Amino acid sequence: MNTQLESMHAPKPFFLYLRLVATVMAMGVGLRLSAANGEPPALAALFNGQDFSGWVVPNPNLNWRVESGLLVGESEETLSGSLLWTEKVYGDFVLELEGRFSGAEIDTGVRIRFAPSLEMQIGVSRSLKVDMTGSILTDGFGHPTRYPESGRARNWSEHYRPGEWNTFRIEARGSTFTVWINGHRVSQYTDERHAQPSRIGLQFHDALKMKLEFRNIRLAEL
Repeated sequence: MNTQLESMHAPKPFFLYLRLVATVMAMGVGLRLSAANGEPPALAALFNGQDFSGWVVPNPNLNWRVESGLLVGESEETLSGSLLWTEKVYGDFVLELEGRFSGAEIDTGVRIRFAPSLEMQIGVSRSLKVDMTGSILTDGFGHPTRYPESGRARNWSEHYRPGEWNTFRIEARGSTFTVWINGHRVSQYTDERHAQPSRIGLQFHDALKMKLEFRNIRLAEL
């Protein structure tokens, strides 16, 4: 009799299937809710602190080196400039990195798109002679100054610490690009011409004597 009762109450394959489907659906809803709630994506190291693995180094390499776990850019006698590119191409992503800069005048940035070019400026603009840190620098199409008004950083100097380590966060979603400095959003720019995936670059501007230091370079694809 007990055996019969156990058999009657034992889960049938069909009900086990329904239970499995319900569990999977609940997990999927949970994941969607997590994404909707804006939980930050997991960032992976883009720079290993030891060498240039994952990066395309200019040839000849006159500006860049790895030193004490830092990615360092420094001017040489001819004051030439260069770009250090990721090997991989990225579309939608979140990039975080810390930067510290020294010199009489700083002009560097993070190249977000290659062609047409799009960059987050750090330091003084060569054309405007004004510090445009956190602003979006374009290839100039339709914007004579190359800095479209809608992409210029607001109140960035309230959050930026000159000569110290600062955290920059760049988010690329389709054709919209958003910049944070030390956790504060300072600029956002949208342009359909820049929706295509690209390598990401670190710029060392020519004609300036300066030193750039980067660390904790991390990225998550969206």
